[in-house]
Amino acid sequence: MFFATPVLVLKSMFTKKIIETRGEIAPLKSIYEYRAKLINGEEISFKHFKGKKLLFVNVASKCGYTPQYKGLQRLHEEFGEKVAILGFPADNFGGQEPGSNKEIEDFCSITYGITFPIFSKISVKGKDKHPIFGWLTDSRLNGWNDQEPTWNFCKYLVNEEGQLVKFYKSSVKPLSDQLISDILQ
Repeated sequence: MFFATPVLVLKSMFTKKIIETRGEIAPLKSIYEYRAKLINGEEISFKHFKGKKLLFVNVASKCGYTPQYKGLQRLHEEFGEKVAILGFPADNFGGQEPGSNKEIEDFCSITYGITFPIFSKISVKGKDKHPIFGWLTDSRLNGWNDQEPTWNFCKYLVNEEGQLVKFYKSSVKPLSDQLISDILQ
């Protein structure tokens, strides 16, 4: 009995090391450790946005929530010094983002006059989920949240220190009092 505790502790520590090595348990990571490709193919580090809040949005061109692009653009124009709006086209929900990067870029520019960063089309859930949405939706990486997008136009707010602070469902409009209040805090 005297030796059982040290053996169990050593076994537990050894098991944890193996799991960590395999990537099953990961330490908290900073959003600034990640990179993604803009829709034009240029890769950008999220370090580029240090000092601002970040609003990550999974977007789609053929969704009932697509008119939120207008509110996101207005949010960018009115509060761009405080928050970076970051659009991530994804075709994970109902095939509502079927286009190529060029088609998506043209749609955003022509239809909504989008000037905030739009990234290359990615997956935001499932086995092929992009690493940035892996961070946004894994509490082992971001500290608290496991909520994946439930539909297009879900939103994730990251504070100026690079910490995930809020998840918003698709129904929360970009210019809602709740979202603006959280940005201005």
